[in-house]
Amino acid sequence: MIVPMKKVSLIITGDKKSDTLRKLRKLGILHVEAAEGSGRRLEMLKEKAALLESALFSISDKKNKKTQQESIDSEKAFSAAREIIDLEEEKKLCTARKITLAAELDRLSVWGEIDPSELEILAEKGIDLVLYEMPVSEYAKLGENAKTLPLQKTKASVRFLLVKSETEEEAVNSLKAYRLEMPEKSTAEMKLEAEKLEGRLREIDEKISSFAAFAESIKKVIGVCGKEIEFEIYETGMVNENLSDITVSYFTGYVEEENVDRLKKTAKEYSWGLLIEDPTPEDNVPTKLKNNKFVSLIYPLTDFLGTVPGYFEYDISGWFLGFILIFFGIIFGDGGYGLLITAVTGALIAKNLASKKKIPPAFLLIGLFGLSTILWGTVTCTWFGLSPEQLPLWLQKMSIPVISNVYADKIWYPFWTNGEYGLTTAQNLQIFCFSLALIQLTVAHIKVASRNRKSIKILGDIGSIMQLLGIFYVVLSFVVNAQVFPFGLVIGGVPVGTVALVMVIAGFVMSFVFSNYEGNILKSVLESLKNIVSVLLGVVNVFSDIVSYIRLWAVGLAGAAISATVNELASPLLGNFLFMIIAIVLLVFGHGLNMILNVLSVIVHGIRLNTLEFSSHLDMSWSGHKFSPFEEQIEN
Repeated sequence: MIVPMKKVSLIITGDKKSDTLRKLRKLGILHVEAAEGSGRRLEMLKEKAALLESALFSISDKKNKKTQQESIDSEKAFSAAREIIDLEEEKKLCTARKITLAAELDRLSVWGEIDPSELEILAEKGIDLVLYEMPVSEYAKLGENAKTLPLQKTKASVRFLLVKSETEEEAVNSLKAYRLEMPEKSTAEMKLEAEKLEGRLREIDEKISSFAAFAESIKKVIGVCGKEIEFEIYETGMVNENLSDITVSYFTGYVEEENVDRLKKTAKEYSWGLLIEDPTPEDNVPTKLKNNKFVSLIYPLTDFLGTVPGYFEYDISGWFLGFILIFFGIIFGDGGYGLLITAVTGALIAKNLASKKKIPPAFLLIGLFGLSTILWGTVTCTWFGLSPEQLPLWLQKMSIPVISNVYADKIWYPFWTNGEYGLTTAQNLQIFCFSLALIQLTVAHIKVASRNRKSIKILGDIGSIMQLLGIFYVVLSFVVNAQVFPFGLVIGGVPVGTVALVMVIAGFVMSFVFSNYEGNILKSVLESLKNIVSVLLGVVNVFSDIVSYIRLWAVGLAGAAISATVNELASPLLGNFLFMIIAIVLLVFGHGLNMILNVLSVIVHGIRLNTLEFSSHLDMSWSGHKFSPFEEQIEN
């Protein structure tokens, strides 16, 4: 459930801002509405936080389990952070210089050892030597008058020394394009400098690594700094009003309904002005979810996705968990994969229990995903991509025939077809996926109808449910099998196809008339007419949303095909002892890659069905933000 909130406006005298905020922080129950702070102190605090975070980032990859953590105070933490940043800056400069030297040495490598000072000494003695590299054809044009000393000659180019004289100045200037640009220092000096830089870089890395022992302390100081920034933002962001001879400050926030009395008591004790009212849809109300331990297992996933329902939206945590478990099982599809997931998770849980540590909810959630996959693998007889014939008979018997791979080639004849037309196992799986769509989307509209139960608007929601039911049959006819599900189908005297079409039409009319009802039917109809294109497309969207669930079957089928392919590639190698290791590596790599692809598929497809198709029928935009009370620093 979404915890009920109250909007709070708190009024104090301007000279008591700091004191009031300290008392509120100690109370720890009020979510203060975001304000825009200002001031030099705030800027300084942000600079300090940025410095600490940069330092922590620099040493995060140096930290490991063997690093013995040391506790330091905030002053030493800032000092260490500054030193880390200075070292990082020096490291950047050293690295840049090292790259420059490497490029220069690479450029000069074909010339061997070069020392510009030696050429300068010769020049002072009247022997002006210049180094050149040019194509053979150009070198031939120099003529016999050019005093050159070839150093290296290839089919394409010539490297040589040219003795420069005043009479040949013009000719020499024409060769500038081929002249070797001399380095600032000798190649020997550059190599020595590069070695020194390499040594200094090692020293810097060692020094930075030594600060890894302070990582936890720096992290705590960052938390403290964050709280100070928060405090400063609230203090400087308060609205101030001058009333005669006093200054009044006020701000707004939100408090859980159950904590209103505590806030009232504190406000009375310190003489604060307090206005408490119900929030409106125009207010930016934070959301706090409260569910039982089982439903709360979905929180690690929603936190990872960053999805928070708006305060006036729905808490679908329970439905999200239930359906994502089903979707995960279908997409992974292989009971063998489920066993691996469950075994790894079970080992991690056992390790935590043995060390008397709290079991992370994420472990339990992943364990449920594993069990869901085992269940789906059992009912469809899918284990490590093996064919049913390769599996024990007892595993085959545990599967459900109409969707089992054991009976993949069998045709199932519904009783109303008189054995004339039937369904394949693949089509039965498609029907199962479409049935999931019908259930989930119907749940969405029932929740909306429940909220509108005291209004005639509920008729529009009932119309939407009727459309779902009718279009479900249309999907079965168009997508699955038009012969088994014809529009002329009659079962027990009931014209099923005709009823489906009537439900679509009647549901559309009801939705058209009542969906926008706000006290006047005529205005509701006019509102629908204004958006007639969207209303008409709504029917198409219902069809596409139901069909969208076929992705579960399709992705699961693709995963099963990859598993089978990996097995086929590895099986010939298993008969030969010499190739057995290669076969094992191939199996581990192939199935491992398939599992990674399946995880991505769950994120892309399984979660999408909850956050898009399901949520759109609930008219949810996931526009909320978490309830975050203004409270004291929490120690880790």
